[in-house]
Amino acid sequence: MNAYRLLFFLTLLNLLNFVDRQLIASFANFIVPDLGLTDTQYGFLTTVPFIVFYSIAGLFMGVLADMVNRPKLIAFGVVLWSIFTALTGAAKGFISMALPRMFIGVGESILTPTSMSLLSDSFPSKKMGFAAGFYYMGVPIGVGVSLLIAGYLGESLGWRNCFYLLGAIGLVLGLCALLFKDRKRKSNVSSDMNQTLSKESTINIIRTLVKALKTSSALRFTIIAGVFYHIVLGASGFEQLWLVQERGFERSEIAQLVGWIGVFAGLSGNLIGGLLSDWWQENTNQGRPMFLFWLALLTLPIGIFYRFEEPGTLVFWIGIIIGYFQLGCFFGPTFSTVQELVPENIKATVVSFYILTLNLIGLTIGSLGGGFCADLLRSSGYSEPYTIMLVIFSIISIVSIPCYYLAGIKYKEDKLILEETFKKES
Repeated sequence: MNAYRLLFFLTLLNLLNFVDRQLIASFANFIVPDLGLTDTQYGFLTTVPFIVFYSIAGLFMGVLADMVNRPKLIAFGVVLWSIFTALTGAAKGFISMALPRMFIGVGESILTPTSMSLLSDSFPSKKMGFAAGFYYMGVPIGVGVSLLIAGYLGESLGWRNCFYLLGAIGLVLGLCALLFKDRKRKSNVSSDMNQTLSKESTINIIRTLVKALKTSSALRFTIIAGVFYHIVLGASGFEQLWLVQERGFERSEIAQLVGWIGVFAGLSGNLIGGLLSDWWQENTNQGRPMFLFWLALLTLPIGIFYRFEEPGTLVFWIGIIIGYFQLGCFFGPTFSTVQELVPENIKATVVSFYILTLNLIGLTIGSLGGGFCADLLRSSGYSEPYTIMLVIFSIISIVSIPCYYLAGIKYKEDKLILEETFKKES
């Protein structure tokens, strides 16, 4: 039972993690006019300061989690990002909002690698699929809840007070993490030995990762597909601005509507995507990415054309629902695939590498490029710059579809080749 209490609490922290991460995008229609931001500045704020520090710090957090008390480390991370979430509410302009986002990135980089380490020592391996899936439910729910906060509290409390409030909630939950005890590590290797090994094996781990990437085209195509999918996700940070400025919604009303859609469609995608992709891999001669190929291919037309629809149409709302459903479907199949296509000793490393590429390349290009594109279109006299920009980035993301296809058909062959290759070396 203690393991399940831990799982619930860590999932709650992950939910808070994504609420705080999404806040600027959710409050876009409040923050942008208040601070007088350009689209390029707003696009920069949604990802770059956070992502750079999150990605770089995240490379070290797995090693740190193996060396220190994990509940204390998590508590430190939650308290750190919560303090700077609150400080974001005091921002007076572009710079004063960008600086706290850096430290939020460092704080949030601690949570997932440390949580997964704790969960792996709390659950037997046969139940880790359930534990990881439950933990990642915090992603779609957190994104939706962030929008609900903007929709229901933005007008009454103001966006600044919402940041203060969430910072305070985070401080309380961070301190609650100290109530949990660290778990006995499954590894029998001593801490000193772990430190020695980490230093001595870093180059070997990198070499193993590079070799796996060279050997497996399925691994390469899965990573490339994820990057291109995240380009359009980065651009979708402008979604609330598009809905208000070009589709005529009232800012609180649409945040509420999309928030509820995000929670239920995202959660459905998380559960259905995991189950269907598992079934697909088990009952076909193809990997989980093939499930994402068919999902993306079948939903592509509506994902583009709903941008031109009026809000009252069925196609418009189906398009929004599909977007959040796809987001929920993404995590389970892709993260399972990249871990299954590498040796056991670099599973955590490949996840860190994958997250790094998704964030630093995909989200950064989407958000920063989307903002620059919107500013350029507006200065060129286009009346709906957000619509055009979002369609352009949706078209760019089409590259992910053939990549998912190639990853799916090569998966089982590559898995056998990798197993044989690294078995011989060991």
